[in-house]
Parts: sequence; C-alpha cells; structure tokens
Amino acid sequence: QVQLVESGGGLVQAGGSLRLSCAAAGTIFRFRAMGWYRQAPGKQRELVASIASGGSTSYADSVKGRCTISRDNAKNAVTLQMNSLKPEDTAVYYCAADFSDLTFADGVDYWGQGTQVTVSS
Repeated sequence: QVQLVESGGGLVQAGGSLRLSCAAAGTIFRFRAMGWYRQAPGKQRELVASIASGGSTSYADSVKGRCTISRDNAKNAVTLQMNSLKPEDTAVYYCAADFSDLTFADGVDYWGQGTQVTVSS
C-alpha cells in the first residue's frame, strides 16, 4: 500500500520561510509526477507546484518566485521550500503523487494526510 508521509509545516510570521517534505513508502516504482496542493478554509484545493520525474517544474502564479520544488527520485521524495510567506498562503498543504501523468492533468493517484501551514501577519 502506497503512503505519502509529510513533514514540515507549522506557524510562521509573514515574510518567513518553511520547508515541506514528503516521502513515499510502499512502492519501488518512480512516480511520474509529484507535487503539492493546498486548501484554505472555504476554498477549493489548488495545485501549488509540481515536478515531473525528469525535473520539469510548474508553479501556481501566486507562488512563483517564492517557492521551489525539488525531488529525489531515488527516494521517491519531494520537497517544497517556501519563502517570503504571506498570510494568504495559510492552508492545509497536501503532498500528491501520480504514476501515469507528468502534470496531474488526469488527477492524483495518491495523497498525503495534509500538513497545516499558518502565516501570521
């Protein structure tokens, strides 16, 4: 059974930084896409950043220039470094992984349990 185990998150002041990490367990196969979604109260879940197995990355406009996604294919792990955080970044962040697509265009195969990020003003 595939599981995505997240770490990081927490409470930070505006302008601060956080690092989210996610590692997959239960599979020896490499995900084609890994990434991070977030969901704020009362809002839909949105894709923050994704990274393909070859290293291509994609970011939501709201985080471009402030976030960097990276992955370790050998460990099936993905990391999101978030800088210059804003109160509007407050949300539950979910690790995501997919075996069949490079960009989550067809959905997500596996989700992490979610980790809370709170940015105070």
